[in-house]
Amino acid sequence: MTDQITAEIPVTASSRPRHVAIIMDGNNRWAKARRLKGVAGHKAGVDAVKAVVETCARQGVEVLTLFAFSSENWRRPKDEVSALMRLFVIALEREVRKLHRNNIRLRIIGDRTAFNPLLQEHMEKAEALTRDNTAMTLVIAANYGGHWDITQATQAVAEKVRAGELAPSDITDDLIQQNMSIGDLPMPDLMIRTAGEQRISNFLLWHLAYTEFYFSDVFWPDFKAEEMLKALEAYGQRKRRFGQTDDQLESQASKQ
Repeated sequence: MTDQITAEIPVTASSRPRHVAIIMDGNNRWAKARRLKGVAGHKAGVDAVKAVVETCARQGVEVLTLFAFSSENWRRPKDEVSALMRLFVIALEREVRKLHRNNIRLRIIGDRTAFNPLLQEHMEKAEALTRDNTAMTLVIAANYGGHWDITQATQAVAEKVRAGELAPSDITDDLIQQNMSIGDLPMPDLMIRTAGEQRISNFLLWHLAYTEFYFSDVFWPDFKAEEMLKALEAYGQRKRRFGQTDDQLESQASKQ
């Protein structure tokens, strides 16, 4: 990421997504294709993160959520997991102040209890430093799973029922949403997955009900500004109905 991000005219100002979510896939395959170790792909992926954050900030995206480490990724080889954790710490140390200078707020979601105390401390400091920033919110999903997110939200609601603060009939979609990890943020408008895979892999299960999907064959380390702009342009061509007919949408548009 450059030290200073300057806003530019969005690709499609009238239809750009407020919230973009990305499954960053293909780091290992990128490295394998170059006969490198998997960690080399993850290191190269950091440059793609910088490029995509910068591009989204310039395009006026309000929220960018990146799936950095799933709850299932602990099953990977121990040396790869250890390298990922070190890379996470280094990225937090080096990049957070750049985010802060560009008025970008950092949020980290997921079950942090599995991370070592040093990494947890870095997470807390990074969030505290950027808490009041307003240009864009960057959400990093780490040790995150959609099943975990829904479970912790329903547990929080159940505790309120047990305490007598709520009746079961008070439980609504909105109430569950409010207790999700990003319940205070807009729902994702666009979900991108790189490297040719076409599944959501336990990512933001609650949130993707009406999200537009964009699948790219490009491995994550090569998904830079040009590819991000392609995804935003593709989104701009989508017609989002939310259960309505084309005639209803056209009628609404004519009244605006």
